[in-house]
Amino acid sequence: MESQLNLFYGLSFLIVALAFAFAVYLYLWVKKQKTVNGKIQEVSQLIKEGANTFMRREYIVLAKFAAVAAVVILILLPSPIWQGSPVDNISMALAYIAGTVLSAVAGKIGILVATLSNARTAEAAQKGIKPAFLIGFRGGAVMGLLVVGFSLLGVAAVLLATGDSSILLGFSFGASSLALFAKAGGGIFTKTADVSADLTGKVELGIPEDDPRNPAVIADNVGDNVGDVAGMGADLFDSNVAAMASALVIAQSLSGTGFSNVSMVFCYAILGLFASIIGIATARVGKKGPTSALNSSTYVTTAVFLVLTALSNLVFEGFSWRIWGAAAVGLLVGVIIGITTDYFTDDSKSPVKKVAKASGSGPAFTVLSGISYGFISALPAMVGIAISALVAYKLCEPMGDGYAIFGISMAAVGMLSIVGMIISNDAYGPIVDNARGLAEMGGLGEETIRTADELDSAGNTVKAVTKGFSISAAGLTVISLLGAFMSEANDALVAAGKAVISGFDIMNPTVFFGILIGASIPAVFSAMLILGVDKNAQRMVAEIHRQFSEIAGLREGKVKPEYDKCIDIATSGAIHELIPAGLMTIVATLIVGFIGGPSAIGGFLLGNIVSGLLIALFMSNAGGLWDNCKKYIEAGAEGGKNSKAHKAAVIGDTVGDPFKDTAGPSINTQITVVSLVASLTSSLFVWFSIFH
Repeated sequence: MESQLNLFYGLSFLIVALAFAFAVYLYLWVKKQKTVNGKIQEVSQLIKEGANTFMRREYIVLAKFAAVAAVVILILLPSPIWQGSPVDNISMALAYIAGTVLSAVAGKIGILVATLSNARTAEAAQKGIKPAFLIGFRGGAVMGLLVVGFSLLGVAAVLLATGDSSILLGFSFGASSLALFAKAGGGIFTKTADVSADLTGKVELGIPEDDPRNPAVIADNVGDNVGDVAGMGADLFDSNVAAMASALVIAQSLSGTGFSNVSMVFCYAILGLFASIIGIATARVGKKGPTSALNSSTYVTTAVFLVLTALSNLVFEGFSWRIWGAAAVGLLVGVIIGITTDYFTDDSKSPVKKVAKASGSGPAFTVLSGISYGFISALPAMVGIAISALVAYKLCEPMGDGYAIFGISMAAVGMLSIVGMIISNDAYGPIVDNARGLAEMGGLGEETIRTADELDSAGNTVKAVTKGFSISAAGLTVISLLGAFMSEANDALVAAGKAVISGFDIMNPTVFFGILIGASIPAVFSAMLILGVDKNAQRMVAEIHRQFSEIAGLREGKVKPEYDKCIDIATSGAIHELIPAGLMTIVATLIVGFIGGPSAIGGFLLGNIVSGLLIALFMSNAGGLWDNCKKYIEAGAEGGKNSKAHKAAVIGDTVGDPFKDTAGPSINTQITVVSLVASLTSSLFVWFSIFH
């Protein structure tokens, strides 16, 4: 069985090399596409410089945080260095650093390719949907391949080097902590600019969305990249690593067939990446448009993964069909959740049209109806997560102690198996969004802008599906991380000669204390991020007003605005606001653990998971619905642009922007971070509860 595991280590590195080679090919293909419009090249360069400036300043701040965290891990984890083995502490600290570095590198390369693709997509839109779609999608696919490749490479390398799956929790925490701050910081940046540009441009001045006279328009395009490319890439890198780490921790703890279980985790991750390569290679636009093309590629990837994993079960000894069933259920539920998310956010479906109609009565009705559909939309995903967890649990429970939780962890691995395709779809969104703006600023004509709008609308829908998918996957992942926490805590309790934890009784006041505190954290976290957008956007709106009142000729388009001032406001505000919200969640976890011990932390994680998933799904879907409602009206429905319904829809979109792109998708990273913090510090909580 050990030889089988070594085979999968080798296959991991081989498939990662294939994915990287394909990513390089796609990058070179995108780079080869022509861009000749001087105005578009100039604006694209401004976007690239702004994104790089923000990323550089953000990574400096995050490097300082990572350095402090690495020192703390070196001293205290997995156990105080003066009590345990210094080698374990050094390995954990190095794994943590590796997780942060690989996540940062993937985000940085994603920004490079996205800013390379946007101008080329804009100019290709002059020739039609098909060539423009291919450039936008292949640019996003580079990010998808790199994120999954780096995550599989990191997990395989850490486990091969240490042989200890608990060290993977340090690697996963590195990825999660960077993702938490990158998603929060990028989300605050992008929505500061987006809200400010929409309110001053569309509502106050009545000028188009990407009018170059608006000083916030470049910052808005920069934000699409730092929030939706680097931020979401880090988020899904974190989810994929966390799913594999929790599955491997549980797999190694199972008796008898540990090697086969570990091999199975790697096998499914390898085949998921290979299936994504096939799905990316076959993506093309047909008669049904870009949304159908993106969805079809996802279905192809899903089918290929299911077939290949079924074949692997026939070939390799020790692979269980029950565990395959758990992974298959997780993946299929993920696809179904994507379909239901599409229903609530696609502008061709009933909810968006109903909110657009309500907008004719004013912004209050836009907000009320959007909030209502947002809450309703959370139900199918929550039910889907519950069903997949329950089915996976029941499927694997007869296999013996620990296999039920392992089944849930494999459902998460299954759901995230096609994450390469999911990230490709997601990164496509900001690329075509930028392309739409560049087409307008470059004066490419109404027909080209309409083509870019069709690509952008598909991007908005798919981004909403991606967020729903990633949030749902995080739900399954953190359930399995709860199992990993119990495993780690019980190891510490056994070493201390204490009774192990068999579950968390909600009638136990210590557990209930943890539940109440944990349930409140996502709400406070969301509030801190949205307040960050609010304060920052107010500063940017004031700057836009200043420029229009003080710069002679700006309103008439005779002179350029001072774009750099708005970029600097968004950057400074995002950097200032990103650390407090993230630290609050980590500190709250530690306080609850030291006050109530492992039982309180179990309750804390339960409350955090349920509350976090509900709020995240609601915010993500409501925001996507409002965004596409605005675009639906701009396409001519309910009176079209500058109508009463349009102005109300813009207000709805400005409420939804921080919902869907700042707070909502950051919550799933938050629940992953606190789960990993709990697992990493479980021995400290046990030790503290014994001696106090």
